[in-house]
Amino acid sequence: MKKEKYFGTKQIAITAILLAICIVSQVFKNLSVFITGPVINACLVLAVALVNLPCAIILSVITPLTAYFIAASPVMTAVPGILLLIMLGNIVLVVSTYFLLRKDFSEFKPELMYSLKSAVKAIICALLKAVFMGVTISLWLLPTFIPAESPLRNKMPVFQYTFSVVQFITALIGFVYFFIIFVAVKQYAKRNN
Repeated sequence: MKKEKYFGTKQIAITAILLAICIVSQVFKNLSVFITGPVINACLVLAVALVNLPCAIILSVITPLTAYFIAASPVMTAVPGILLLIMLGNIVLVVSTYFLLRKDFSEFKPELMYSLKSAVKAIICALLKAVFMGVTISLWLLPTFIPAESPLRNKMPVFQYTFSVVQFITALIGFVYFFIIFVAVKQYAKRNN
């Protein structure tokens, strides 16, 4: 039986390409979270499907750090602990995707990828990430660690919406991108093998 490589050349190369796509998208973070968020979520899910869970977890940890260095938001600067919870939210997304959609990836059939069953699983994964981030960031971290006298307190409803509802929406859009890209990549590979 052939032992699976977690960090072989192919795995590292694909993960690096996905990281590069994430970094490029983060340059546009200040334009709209609806540009960056779906791209990053799609890359995280692609890492699960095309590489493996350990590489997807590594990407989940690295992308918030690159976002912080490329275009840190005022709330990230004020409450740096948010980075850890964003990393964990990404990990919730990739782990739930791995467990709920892994069989769909391995038994690749375009009709299966575009089925209602796969869509429901994707919605559950997106919802798990949003709920985790909503509870830990929106309901606990920000109200606890942003001082009452801080001007950021006035923007609390926006931050809370961003780290809950927006996370759900961007994860859903990311799954749409993922399904389109994954099916195209798999069909291309099938034709050229």
